[in-house]
Amino acid sequence: MAEEEIEQATNLAVTLGWVALAITVAFFAVMLASKLVRFAARGNETVREIAVRLRKPAHATFMVLGMWIAVWSTANRGDHWFPVLEHVVVVSVILSSAWMVTTIALVIEDRALHRVGSSMVGRDARRLRTQIMVVRRLTMGLVSVVACAAVLFTFPEARAASASLLASAGVLSVVAALAAQSSLGNVFAGLQIAFSDAVRVGDVVVVEGEWGTIEDITLAYVVVAIWDERKLILPCTYFTSTPYENWTRKSSEVMGTVEIDVDFRAPLDPMRAELRRIVVESPLWDGRVVNLQVTSAVSGVVRARATISAADSSALWNLRCLVREGLVTWLQREAPDALPRTRWEDGSAGALVRGTAEAVA
Repeated sequence: MAEEEIEQATNLAVTLGWVALAITVAFFAVMLASKLVRFAARGNETVREIAVRLRKPAHATFMVLGMWIAVWSTANRGDHWFPVLEHVVVVSVILSSAWMVTTIALVIEDRALHRVGSSMVGRDARRLRTQIMVVRRLTMGLVSVVACAAVLFTFPEARAASASLLASAGVLSVVAALAAQSSLGNVFAGLQIAFSDAVRVGDVVVVEGEWGTIEDITLAYVVVAIWDERKLILPCTYFTSTPYENWTRKSSEVMGTVEIDVDFRAPLDPMRAELRRIVVESPLWDGRVVNLQVTSAVSGVVRARATISAADSSALWNLRCLVREGLVTWLQREAPDALPRTRWEDGSAGALVRGTAEAVA
């Protein structure tokens, strides 16, 4: 009995020695291959990035593969410790392979995002960026689920449990579908958003009465960055079941208005000329639309509406503020009589009297 234990201990020591040697050889082999690839791809940024990003997962994967080869080649399968070591090696191979596959997918998607950002602009770039981000999350989720399932199936107890689950799959599928209805609805809604081109990362939207920009789209929720730096988190199903405004659906160019109430004696032509001067001198204007119209003349005031345009919603907001401030300043300086006044009729004399702060004083 003692001789058998000594023999098993000796076999284990020999196997561990070969495992250590295999791990060392795999480590230096991957290091040498990585340096050769980076040296050969000095002028190719994509290949260099792949070599750098894959260095750690490649080390892990090939070291585990070397360990597996050493165990299978040198270990005595009759020893009591062999099943434990074999199980550890199998689990390590599964996890390292999942790490390698995930890293490769991430590198490919990062290069695709870089190419989209450098060669495309506008709505097409936003659409492709959204789709790539959703595919990235879907790939990571699928690889993680498959890896976890593969690790669990290496345990006999898990295989037995799965057999019993499959036997009652009909009932369990109904229960699972009811329990996960909301989550699955968000997943399918996220995929629909990404590939239907209804909304993209970077689009300017108005949701729940808030104006903001789509910051992130996942398979469960959408992050809207509000103009005051708040974050509005909405489920993906919101964008497939609730109406919302998308200001950049076809293009980022937008128009806006500025409304000012003035007196009936307001000089409209000089005011129109001042509006054009303000807009033309501003770099925020895109050169498309500038106009001043009277849209209402009731309740003792004239409502003048300035229509202007800009390249995007952010520039439009700043341009509207600039026009509003410029027109108010011009009215105060050049046409003080055009400021709104309150009028009432003196009942005793029947005369029309203008009421101003100076008159009351």
